[in-house]
Order: sequence, then C-alpha cells, then structure tokens
Amino acid sequence: MEVTLNVNGSAHPLRLDARVTLLDALRDHLGLTGAKKGCDQGACGACTVLLDGRRVVACLTLAAQCEEREVTTIEALSEEGTPHPVQAAFARHDAFQCGYCTPGQIMSAVALLAEGRAGSEEEIREFMSGNLCRCGAYPNIRKAIRDVAEEG
Repeated sequence: MEVTLNVNGSAHPLRLDARVTLLDALRDHLGLTGAKKGCDQGACGACTVLLDGRRVVACLTLAAQCEEREVTTIEALSEEGTPHPVQAAFARHDAFQCGYCTPGQIMSAVALLAEGRAGSEEEIREFMSGNLCRCGAYPNIRKAIRDVAEEG
C-alpha cells in the first residue's frame, strides 16, 4: 500500500505492506533508529514516539494508521545541536545507564510534561509507568522530569 508518513516535519511517501508497524517503518524504511525495538509487544516503552503530540508505542501502531498525522521521534527533539530541556536534564541527572530505554523515556517525559502530569513524584511515577528501565535508573529519571517541570 502507498502511505505518506509525516515524520519530524517532513513528508515521506512509502510503499509498505499493510502490516508494517510504525516502528519498523521508522527504523527500516526511514533510517530513524532512535526508537528501539525492546519487547515488540508494547510492554516496555522503548519504542515510544509522539503521534499528534501524544505518546504511542510504535511497535503496536500500524504505519497505515499514521497517514495524515504528525509523528515525532527522538531525532527531532534537539534544535541546531542544542539538546531539548528533557535531554539536557537526563544528562545532568545521569538518568540513564545502558541507554537502551532512554529515547522512549525521553519521548514519554516530553509528552508527560506537555500534558501537565508532572505535579508530584507519584504522578510522574504513574504516568511514566509504561516505560521500563532494566538498569533501574527510575529515581534519576524522575529527578530529571521534576527539574524540567520546575523550570517551566
């Protein structure tokens, strides 16, 4: 099938099998490898991207569902080499260890902040619960998110 994906502000016409996930389209067809294939079942959040500003797990989203919608990946967050405030906070607070889950964690944090759901530690914990970190960097992830929330 023919589908045009609007990714990071650019239109990408693609010819894909109807069963291709957004994650596979991003990684295999567009070369955007920031979103990671973790569990491939929607349970870990490593593949989190924004679809029309809302977080989705790209491994369970069909590329065909994204026609005429805006997809934002981790590759689009920094501007002219300047890290996004969430990226900078993750680095400042050492909110990653192996780094595999980090792109999904950051994308989810960006959405969480935009949704206004960073009012407390408990709220951050709840709304980030779909993103797993095998290394256990959760306290630093929450500190980074609180830092950005407090900066406004």
